[in-house]
Amino acid sequence: MGLLGMMGDSFGCSATGERLVSAARDGDIQEARALLELNPRLARYSTFGIRNTPLHYSAAKGHHEIVSLLIETGVDINLRNCRGQTALMQACLYGHWKVVQILVLFKANIHKKDCFSGATAIHFAALKGHTRCIRLIAADYVPSLPDFWSIMRGTATGETNKEAFDAANLQRLVNAKSDGGVTPLHLAALHGHAESLQLLLDLGASVSEVTVNDGSTIDLIGSGSTALHYAACGGSAVCCQLLIAAGAHMGAENANGLSPLMVARSWHKTGAEGVLSKQPEGRLLILPSPYLSLPLMSIVKIARECGWRKTSASSSSCHDPCVICLEMECTVAAEGLWP
Repeated sequence: MGLLGMMGDSFGCSATGERLVSAARDGDIQEARALLELNPRLARYSTFGIRNTPLHYSAAKGHHEIVSLLIETGVDINLRNCRGQTALMQACLYGHWKVVQILVLFKANIHKKDCFSGATAIHFAALKGHTRCIRLIAADYVPSLPDFWSIMRGTATGETNKEAFDAANLQRLVNAKSDGGVTPLHLAALHGHAESLQLLLDLGASVSEVTVNDGSTIDLIGSGSTALHYAACGGSAVCCQLLIAAGAHMGAENANGLSPLMVARSWHKTGAEGVLSKQPEGRLLILPSPYLSLPLMSIVKIARECGWRKTSASSSSCHDPCVICLEMECTVAAEGLWP
């Protein structure tokens, strides 16, 4: 009877866990709250096979209120599924910036790599061109300084310099390499996400990083390729222009002996070929990304110090207004903040 009883408890827990997974996936906050009140340990439940937790499902679907609820229940914010992916990676992949915001506020590890490609959260955001997610991931490394862009370009005047912030960790973040030496800049360039590419460049992404043949990936462009090679393959003329303006070498050859122009021709990308076939006349004037100047570091710092929590309508009268947006329900980075 003892063994049968244990099996019954196991099946019961599994069934309740699946109910929480369904609630997390469907955005049913009432069901999720009721189940977690019944058994807070359900927050760590994971599905068979892919091992996604309720946190993974709610993050992938953009249900930020359930993400907050799970975190407040005490779930490990950096739990991985069978691919080694965290909730932050999945939120970045699908572009759910409100979820990314919450996970960053609670100090999710932004440097973790998945097991299949070695990609970090910023790789997933760059892959899909989710610029808001990229900016939020970098929130702890970009100071709220009006001349930050000038500092990064080395043209700032006065006493402000890179010692005012953690430049080394910012460089580590934006130049992180997945398998094959692929950086977030490579991915944004390949897929023509000019807005994301511009922000990455403004954050200090290197145009000189090249892919490598490490035996783990198949590089159809060729190892030794720069982001400009990838932009040429993707065919985005705008991405090519941005990279050239940032100092990318138009004549650089990869391991196959191909320059970016030759890559564009081999992939029949006429738009990119037009940009790469001639040297630019004079220096291209590129304005900074409108996302760069957002004071997210200050906002995140205030939110952490003041104890950010979502409050229900029934209990909002017992709390002071949010110090950031002056509303009863704190959303920290409201829609109006973005460009």
